[in-house]
Amino acid sequence: MLLKTLTEAIGVSGNEKKVREIILKEIKPYCQDITIDRMGNLIAYKKGTAKHRKKMMLSAHMDEVGLIVTGITDKGFIKFKPVGGIDPRILIAKRVLIGEQKIPGVIGLKAVHLQKPEERKQAVNIKEMYIDIGEKSKQAVEKSVHLGDYIGFDSSYTPFGDKLIKAKALDDRVGCAVLIEMLKEQYAFDLYACFTVQEEVGLRGAKVAAYTVRPDMALVVEGTTCSDVPGVKEHEHATSMGEGPAVSIMDRASISNKTLSKLLYHLGEKHNIKVQYKRTTFGGNDAGAIHLTGEGVATAAISVPCRYIHSPVSVMNLDDFEACKKIVKLFLKELETFEMETWEGMK
Repeated sequence: MLLKTLTEAIGVSGNEKKVREIILKEIKPYCQDITIDRMGNLIAYKKGTAKHRKKMMLSAHMDEVGLIVTGITDKGFIKFKPVGGIDPRILIAKRVLIGEQKIPGVIGLKAVHLQKPEERKQAVNIKEMYIDIGEKSKQAVEKSVHLGDYIGFDSSYTPFGDKLIKAKALDDRVGCAVLIEMLKEQYAFDLYACFTVQEEVGLRGAKVAAYTVRPDMALVVEGTTCSDVPGVKEHEHATSMGEGPAVSIMDRASISNKTLSKLLYHLGEKHNIKVQYKRTTFGGNDAGAIHLTGEGVATAAISVPCRYIHSPVSVMNLDDFEACKKIVKLFLKELETFEMETWEGMK
């Protein structure tokens, strides 16, 4: 399954090569042109059928949160820093894979029965953690691990429960999988499917990709937080699992184009596909960079709800994923009916 292959590949921000290779192999038969820019963005171009064509950009980021090697102790323990937003509390005792050779290791912290009472009351600090790969000296570790090596979570794609799956990097390999499906269709407009890099460290790849494409409209497809869990009040649920993909209204990086957002939502309603609005304004995605490009780009975002994002065990409902694909496909077909004036006057 494509989603299994995508999520099990390691592509920490700045090191997306393995993910890019998977995507490139999948999309080659469906595109007129594929380019990889200096940042590492993969931009797939599909020529439209209309005589006078506008440019539509789809965006999903290839990168995931992870860690990077910053030091090796004399006793052979590896020190690290986070790449992207990670809650230190989820790291203890997690299995990881280090570098190109995927050296297995486990994240350690001084055992609780060895901690002083005041230590037990303090927040967990990444500086106190280390990775144990079973070696006894710095020299032994340096044979396979080096400063600057990327570290990914060792986590497999696992179906469980009622149409749920557990995997790492659902944010945003779900979006990448949706874009791959969209490239299999033909459209009146020119379609640019942009698989971006370094979203988790500041929307960097999308900024460059949008500058290259200069689209008339853009849609970002994401995996977003799902907070319908114990301890969170219902009115604070960003999204609810099993209720369909979530259409964004605004977040800390952008305000979605109202016309496009309403269209996404109403297409779901019209075709009896579950859809919801994202009910919080936290976070951000590639739309934050894309909508500011050139003279401005009419941009919207739709996301698949995922519990426990930015961890090795994100959880997603497959029905939400399939519903997202259906709505995005309907959305693109609906854009084909837009007159030139509609594209130009989108505000």
